[in-house]
Amino acid sequence: VSDDVDLVFVADCNGDGSDHLTLARPGLEKGVATFVDKPLAFTVDDARQIVELARSNGAPLASISILRALPDAALFAKRLAEVGQLQFGSIQGGGPSLAGQIHTISLAQNIFGDGVVAVRAIGDEGPNTIHLDFGDRADRPAQGVTLSCDVGRVWHCAFHASAFGPEGAIHSPPLGDFVFPFGAAQILQQIREMVHTGPSPEMTSGMVEAVAIAEASRMAHKTGGRVIVERQEDGA
Repeated sequence: VSDDVDLVFVADCNGDGSDHLTLARPGLEKGVATFVDKPLAFTVDDARQIVELARSNGAPLASISILRALPDAALFAKRLAEVGQLQFGSIQGGGPSLAGQIHTISLAQNIFGDGVVAVRAIGDEGPNTIHLDFGDRADRPAQGVTLSCDVGRVWHCAFHASAFGPEGAIHSPPLGDFVFPFGAAQILQQIREMVHTGPSPEMTSGMVEAVAIAEASRMAHKTGGRVIVERQEDGA
């Protein structure tokens, strides 16, 4: 089905991404522009193989969570200076599945930035509470960001974000069904531009890091300790 088409869309939003390398490979090997729904892959190794297949065959590649592209989240990020020197952040929502965790991680990336160096995780059945450690970066929350993925039933799939500093705290409005279409529209615009012009959207590198964070979180949940997130280089 990847013969003579302009775009391959791997639409597997409720899975864990473990079959995405297999599903994306035929089109990528033919150089066809490809969008892979989140998560890009289940493991960092698979994610890097997908990125390398795209690079070696000249195939434009995109994989973006709606939460990464959500305009309302970007607007909230512009308010971070209100708390003074940013000390701590939190994200609530997403649910316990890997698809939900990737959304939560992507929202944290959108608001607080990339560059997570290590994680800790707890949860009864999986890493449902994840702490992101940005190391000593002055442009990231000094005490990190905590993701609470499994918070029970929420209003219209809403996520919530908060930021804290010496000058106070700010809290986002509900980021849910009523604003998700605007994130989807941003992604579709990027895909259309990718198909017509060739370059992959910059956000795709963030999705590789999201996979690395999720994988490290599973290990941290298993070991009970702090786990280093695999460093992402050259957009991969």
